[in-house]
Amino acid sequence: MTALTLIEAINLALREELARDERVVLLGQDIGRKGGVFGVTRGLQADFGPLRVMDTPIAEVGIAGMAIGAALCGLRPVAEFQFADYLHPAFDQIVNEAATISYRSNGAWRCPAVFRAPCGAGVHGGLYHSQSVEAYYAHVPGLKVVVPATPEDARGLLKSAVRDDAPVVFLEHKGSYRRERQEVSAAETLVPLGEARLDRAGRDATVLTYGIGVHWARAAAAAVAGEGIDVEILDLRTVHPLDREAIARSVARTSRAVVVHEANRTLGVGAELAAFLADELFESLDAPVRRVAARDCHVPYAASQEGAIVPGAAEVAAALRDVAAY
Repeated sequence: MTALTLIEAINLALREELARDERVVLLGQDIGRKGGVFGVTRGLQADFGPLRVMDTPIAEVGIAGMAIGAALCGLRPVAEFQFADYLHPAFDQIVNEAATISYRSNGAWRCPAVFRAPCGAGVHGGLYHSQSVEAYYAHVPGLKVVVPATPEDARGLLKSAVRDDAPVVFLEHKGSYRRERQEVSAAETLVPLGEARLDRAGRDATVLTYGIGVHWARAAAAAVAGEGIDVEILDLRTVHPLDREAIARSVARTSRAVVVHEANRTLGVGAELAAFLADELFESLDAPVRRVAARDCHVPYAASQEGAIVPGAAEVAAALRDVAAY
């Protein structure tokens, strides 16, 4: 067992997959000699060479296009984008090409490409460096969308994403990169895509969340525990496809649900979760579903303004007190 940060766990997963399968290649801006803007790929080019870990021009549409072409030619590419905001120039390639290849070829073609990017606010990066973009891609049939919260999950989910035959958008919250160290087994561990994880068992309310929201939920659960509110936390891990069975089991136990994510509230992942709860789990609920999400605004640069727009543990705790009062 080794204690790793999220960054170190992702680096380990990439290293293991590069060593395991010669078809795995990495590409992206500054991922080689520099090791990426956050150091996620540090040391990999030195160990596996520039044909396996390739620096690219500053052209996101080209990075995605090369990854898709490599996947169609039998490789298993992992493309890094410096920030999730920078996925937008590649939106056409990911959504219109990678996501549709299997459907429009009647299953004859697959696109086993992973599109990695750090997402989210909290580092005062302002515009172009702070967006949470998971809802865009979760809306698209043919794409899988993964947002890990812990080092162990990041390693296991990324390894599964590399081996999956579908294209995967893999989002890593910058605020989680060095938030904690977690013991990660030396043995290979794969985490199945589309399978939620019970982060904390409880009886009074369920927090449905992923990524940085798991850490907010943990802090909120600790804050309200002294008030007699026992909180269950379900880490979705995969935003698309959702583990609806795990959601149903948890809400059936607690009868209350709070949905938490950092992205804008309107038309976000939380809206889909709330609709699912209302449509299919209404009889399990003893209180309205509450959503905790960012205000419908761009993330500003100023720390004070960022804190006013992006939620955190205090907002999650307030929502838990609200549903527990019913």
